[in-house]
Amino acid sequence: MGGAEGLGQPDGHANGAAVVEEKLDALRRQLGKADGDPLRIVGVGAGAWGSVFCALLQDAYGHLRDKAQVRIWRRPGRAVDRATAEHLFDVINAREDVLRRLIRRCAYLKYVEARLGDRTLYADEILRDGFCLNMIDTPLCPLKVVTNLQEAVWDADIVVNGVPSTDTREVFGEIGRYWKERITAPIIISLAKGIEASLDPLPRIITPTQMISNATGVPLENILYLGGPNIASEIYNKEYANARICGADKWRKPLAKFLRQPHFIVWDNSDLITHEVMGGLKNVYAIGAGMVAALTNESATSKSVYFALCTSEMIYITHLLEEEPEKLAGPLLADTYVTLLKGRNAWYGQKLAKGELTLEMGDSIKGKGTIQGVSAVEAFYELLSQDSLSVMHPEANRSVAPVEMCPILKALHRILITRDRPADSILQAIRDETMYDPRERIEMARGHSLYRPSLLGQPKDVKT
Repeated sequence: MGGAEGLGQPDGHANGAAVVEEKLDALRRQLGKADGDPLRIVGVGAGAWGSVFCALLQDAYGHLRDKAQVRIWRRPGRAVDRATAEHLFDVINAREDVLRRLIRRCAYLKYVEARLGDRTLYADEILRDGFCLNMIDTPLCPLKVVTNLQEAVWDADIVVNGVPSTDTREVFGEIGRYWKERITAPIIISLAKGIEASLDPLPRIITPTQMISNATGVPLENILYLGGPNIASEIYNKEYANARICGADKWRKPLAKFLRQPHFIVWDNSDLITHEVMGGLKNVYAIGAGMVAALTNESATSKSVYFALCTSEMIYITHLLEEEPEKLAGPLLADTYVTLLKGRNAWYGQKLAKGELTLEMGDSIKGKGTIQGVSAVEAFYELLSQDSLSVMHPEANRSVAPVEMCPILKALHRILITRDRPADSILQAIRDETMYDPRERIEMARGHSLYRPSLLGQPKDVKT
């Protein structure tokens, strides 16, 4: 695998350390950084994946303080409740390395006081000690935390978008105001998974990278998307994982080399749209996967039936957005698989089906963060239900809105958005005896002219 040489060395080996510094120097040169001017990397948003991503960079490059600085922004004022403080205290005392680190930093006493109910902890405060509120069971390295957004981003060279897609436009709109006087555009790596639907003047999709570009004026060639088959806590615990960074040639290859670590292999890919859209779609269908798992007592047969049907819908939808989308294979398929298997959206679907959560509780869940699949269901359904995007139904031989070819998406919309069907109606969507082979939907997508360039805001004669 290109770009990984030397990183397979065990930590502490001189050769491995030299290669890490060489990677940093190479990116600094490409960015035109002068000696004594550190590369400033800023995470925006401190959910599980955003926090882990910054912690990985801090672990890799934090010791080279004259050459790189990593900091993370999160909103101030979020209190840690008593039950979470008690659990956090147990986590600390179960890990000798964490316990010793807090004692050395004179930070242990406040966790004792919080455990006793004598003190209130705050999310930004515990993040400085390496604890993400959405992932208490996985201690991270200590992080430099900034609660003032302007202070965090104004001079950043690389910004990592770790806020949910539903917050991306608002947060980067504010950032855009701080960057009005900038001479050079920063690089932005977006981790957000989700979309917005715009219906006026024509139905079109808006991805997080497009939201960021529109809000800040940063050109799209400087904005990339990173995603892959991974669970944040497992990656930080050094379980082997891979990811793809997608975007323009100028930055994706250097960044892939810079981000690559022995246990976290980063490849690069030019197909930004398919990967971003799939990032949103997998969260949609993960909610349904969790429901099916709970309702069938983890039936392997039912889950496999669901997997075949939902992936065929995902392929169908991507062919509406791109003329030749990246195939749902390799890391793209694996990302879908792991999200359906263990992601927070699948967890949410399970809890809904079991009655342990209700829709009235909203889509921001304590200890999990935002369940992005809910807003994505609404956006994809709204977009694909437009008659102006009509496609030919293979059996009815008439024009229908694209959503009519996606029975699972329709079922999820009725369960989660209009709320006029119970969770178990997802089973009816995958057990319809009149349903055709999902392969036919895939062949339909590949064999017919489904591509609608207007969905990405492009004129009809544009080819990509």
